[in-house]
Amino acid sequence: MNLAIVGYGKMGRMIERLAPEYGFDVKLRLDVDNNAKFEGFTEANFRGIDAAVEFSTPATALENIERLARLNVNTVVGTTGWFGEIAKAQAAVKDAGSALVWSPNFSVGVSMFSRIVAEAAKRMATQPEYEAWAWEIHHSAKKDAPSGTLLATIETMKRAGYGKTIDASSSRAGAHPGTHEIGFDSADDTITIRHTARGRDGFARGALRAARWVAGKKGFYDFREIVEELQ
Repeated sequence: MNLAIVGYGKMGRMIERLAPEYGFDVKLRLDVDNNAKFEGFTEANFRGIDAAVEFSTPATALENIERLARLNVNTVVGTTGWFGEIAKAQAAVKDAGSALVWSPNFSVGVSMFSRIVAEAAKRMATQPEYEAWAWEIHHSAKKDAPSGTLLATIETMKRAGYGKTIDASSSRAGAHPGTHEIGFDSADDTITIRHTARGRDGFARGALRAARWVAGKKGFYDFREIVEELQ
C-alpha cells in the first residue's frame, strides 16, 4: 500500500523507517519545505495513495484534515492540541465520505492503560476516603501541557463515573518520551496506575497499524475504539 506522511518531523521520519514492516511504501512526504501554504494537497500528489498519516502542529492539523478529506484520502491523525475543533474534522470526513482515525496517543499500551483506568475510576468512585491525581511527564520540546493523553484519561475517568476532583499536573524536562500516571490516595494507602513509554516506536507502530486498518473504510474513529481489531 502507498502511504503519505503529512508532517515530516521526528515522528514522520520514524513512521517512514517502520512503514515497510507494515506493508507500506512511502510515496509522499509533506512538510514546511513543500507544503508551507498547503500547496502540497493536490490530486496529482495523492493519486494512488491508500492512506495518510498526519503528525504536524496544532495550528495546521484541522486544515490538513479538511484538505485530506476533500481529496478522499483516509487518514490517521496523531497531532494533539487541536481537539477543540474535532467536530469540524468529523463533519469534513462525513461530508467527503472518507475515513479518519484520531487519538491523543497511538500507543497500544496507552489504550489498554485507559481501559484499566476506567475500571479503577468506576470502582473508586464509591470510596469517599480516596482522592485522585493525574500526572504526566514529557520531553521539554512537547508543545502542549497537559498532554492530550492526560486530558483524555481524565475524561475517561469522568465518563466512568468518577465525579470527584482530579488534581492534574504536568512536567516537561529533558528527552523523556512520556509517562502517564493516575493515583488514588487515602489516609491508609495509595493506589498508582502508570504507563511509561520506552521510546517513540510504540506510537509510530500504533499509527501504522491504524493506517493499515483504515485503508478502504469510511467513518470517524477513535483509536481506542478499534485497537482490538488491529493486526
